[in-house]
Amino acid sequence: MLKNKIIYSAGLICLLASGCAKKLDVLPTQSIDQSTALGSSKDVEVTLIGCYDGLQSTSLYGGAIQYVADLLGDNGDMRFGGTFQNLLEIYNKDITPINATVSDIWIQAYNTINRCNNVLSAIDKVETAKKARIEGEARFIRGSLYFELARIYGKTWDDGDNTKNPAVPLVTAPTLSITAADFKGRNSVAEVYAQAIDDITKAETLLPASNTIYATKNAAAAQLSRIYLMQAKYAEARDAANRVITSGRHTLATNFTSLFFTYLNNGGASPNEYIFSMIVTPQDGGNGFNTYYGVTISSIPGTAGRGDFRILTAHVNLYDAADVRGQYFYVNAAGNRFTRKHLDRFGNALVFRLAEMYLTRAECNFRLGTTVGATPLDDVNRIRNRAGLASLATVTLADILKERKLELAFEGHQLHDLKRTRSTVGALAWNSPKLVFPIPQREIDVNPNLKQN
Repeated sequence: MLKNKIIYSAGLICLLASGCAKKLDVLPTQSIDQSTALGSSKDVEVTLIGCYDGLQSTSLYGGAIQYVADLLGDNGDMRFGGTFQNLLEIYNKDITPINATVSDIWIQAYNTINRCNNVLSAIDKVETAKKARIEGEARFIRGSLYFELARIYGKTWDDGDNTKNPAVPLVTAPTLSITAADFKGRNSVAEVYAQAIDDITKAETLLPASNTIYATKNAAAAQLSRIYLMQAKYAEARDAANRVITSGRHTLATNFTSLFFTYLNNGGASPNEYIFSMIVTPQDGGNGFNTYYGVTISSIPGTAGRGDFRILTAHVNLYDAADVRGQYFYVNAAGNRFTRKHLDRFGNALVFRLAEMYLTRAECNFRLGTTVGATPLDDVNRIRNRAGLASLATVTLADILKERKLELAFEGHQLHDLKRTRSTVGALAWNSPKLVFPIPQREIDVNPNLKQN
C-alpha cells in the first residue's frame, strides 16, 4: 500500500509539473512577433490609439512643442521664474545638448512616429470601412511630428539651401530591432517638409469631416496651412485655411474668454472654435501649458500650475484699452502676472483653432493682393470685433501680424512667426543658431551618422 501511494504521488507530481510547465510556456509580451501583434483590424485600431497616446504626451502636443516656441521665441513678453535648468536654458537661448526637454521631445516624437509606422505597415489588415480613416489618422500624426521636428531641430525654411540644411532622420518603416541600418543620418529640411506635406495631404483626403475627438479633414487642412505659411507659399496656405473656414464645421466663439477653461466651464469638451486639441481628463493626459503657465487661484477651484511663465507689462501694453484679450490676465499677491488661458488643471491642450485660420487667410490674401473667401480687412475686423475693438477702415500687413500676435499669444506661435517674418528675437537675428535646438547628446553618442547642429 505504501509503495502504491508513493507511485501515485510521484505520478501526480509529474502531472502537475507538466501542467505548470505548459502554463508557463508563453511568449513574453515585450518580444511578441509583429505579425501576431498586428494580426487583425482590432490590433491595428488599438495601436492607433497608442499613436494618439504618444501625441498627447506633455513632451509633444500635450504642451512642450507649443510652450518651447514661446519660451525660446520670447521677445520681452514674458520671463521665466522657475527653477528647472532645462527651461532656463531655452529661455536664455543657451541650450546644451544634454537638455532634458530637447531629449524628451525627440524621444517621444520618434516613439510615436514608430507607432504610426506600425499602423501603416499593417493597414491592409484593417476592415475596409475603417481603412481610409485609420490610415489618414496615422499619416496626420506622423506628418505633424516631422513638421515640428524639422522646425525645432533644423534651420528655418529658406535659411540657406533647403536641400542641404540638415533637419532630422526620416524613418517611415517600423523599427523592429536595432541594427547598423537603423543608424540613419539627418535628412534635409526639404526632404522632411516634403514627407510632412505628403503625409498630411493624403490624410486630408482620407480623413472624415467629423471624427469625435480625433483628427479630421479640417485638422489636416489646418496643419497644411501652417506648413505652407512657414514656407511662404501663401496661395497654398490661404487655400488650406479657407477650406477649414468654408467647411462650416467650426465657428468663432462669441466671447473670447469662453475659449478656455474647457474642463472647469465646459465639462471637458472643447469649444466649437477648436479644430484639434489634446483631450485631458482627471484619468488620462496632461497639460504642459497648465504646468508652467498656470497658477493656483484659491477663488477658482480646479486651477493649478507652477506659475513659472510670467507675463510682462510690456506685453500687456500692446493691447488697446477696450481689448478684452488685454484684460485676460491674473495678477497674484506677489505682483506676478499670468495668462488666464492655461489656468485649468484638466483643460484640453489646444493645437488649432479657427481664429488662426482667419488670420492666416487675411495675411496670405494681403501678401498676394487677393480676396479668396473674404478681404483681409474683413477677416481682421472679424477677430478685432470679437475682442471688443472697433473695425479698422484700412489694414496693413503690420496690423495683421499684430492681431495675430495678440490673438494667439501664449499658444505656441511666437518663435515660428518671428522666424518666418524674419524678425529679431531680442538681440538675436531670426536665423541665429541659438534659436535652433541641438541634437540630443544621447542620440549623437549612439548614432555615429548624426551630426550636431
